[in-house]
Amino acid sequence: MYIPTFDDVQAAEHRIAYYIRETPVLTSAFLNRLTSADLFFKCENFQKAGAFKVRGASNAVFSLRNDQLERGVATHSSGNHALSLSYAAGCRGIPCTVVMPRTAPQAKKDAVIGYGGRIVECEPSTSSREATFAEVVKETGADFVHPYNDPRVIAGQATCSKELLRQVEGLEAIVAPIGGGGMISGTCLTLSNLAPDVKIYAAEPEQADDAARSLRAGYIIADDAPVTVADGLKVPLKELTWHFVSNHVSDILTVSETEIIEAMVLIWKIMKIVVEPSSAVTLASILKNPETFAGKRVGIILTGGNVDLDSLPWMNR
Repeated sequence: MYIPTFDDVQAAEHRIAYYIRETPVLTSAFLNRLTSADLFFKCENFQKAGAFKVRGASNAVFSLRNDQLERGVATHSSGNHALSLSYAAGCRGIPCTVVMPRTAPQAKKDAVIGYGGRIVECEPSTSSREATFAEVVKETGADFVHPYNDPRVIAGQATCSKELLRQVEGLEAIVAPIGGGGMISGTCLTLSNLAPDVKIYAAEPEQADDAARSLRAGYIIADDAPVTVADGLKVPLKELTWHFVSNHVSDILTVSETEIIEAMVLIWKIMKIVVEPSSAVTLASILKNPETFAGKRVGIILTGGNVDLDSLPWMNR
């Protein structure tokens, strides 16, 4: 198992610069008063393809050798990695096949198709996703770009927190969502090299809390088909991301479905920006654990803004 280094992060930053945005950091006096903390929101919802995952996907695609290009790339993803890999593959002019759960948000399926990707649907479980994907790779011979358990992807995601440290001085903590652990692993990789005193917290839905249970147990616990409004956080940790989580994450904070939706509404209302539920777990975890963050300068990674506007989660309450 190759563990990416900070040299890989620096190479990724140079490699993907033309294909991504340096996203802004926003603040809110209202949310600062509400949490008694100084919050700095790193807005990856403004990223190309609407999510941070375009960083890792672009690094993987533009790392390919010329002899790999004809077969293209393939992956399995509930949404943001799927559309991000399709975007990156389109930029390089190579084919991209994506295995997606049939229940994935239609907005994300439409984005994959819009970027030129081909979708193969599966049932909404990890076992079905991986079995269907095995057939796709057998058929296409494509290079597998795992959504998170891939050193190229983690190095690309690490460029997000590298930007954040450059944009905001004196951070004492960073909070990022955790599903499979690609973003949090990238955050660990950057901070352990550039700012080892900054605490790293992961935020996770209670209904998909396998990462929190894994951290407590000391080994990976994987749920097959959790159900949560945060569709991007349903996947389990893998060996590579577990390495970073187990060695560098201070705590994993879990939040309820109601808390996720209320935090999402708050961000939309107060900050006037569109974020998806998987992003809102970060603010929800701070609101639920005020004593952990009070009086501190806290970076919050808003990981994406790809939502189905015809089926917003508060419409079902």
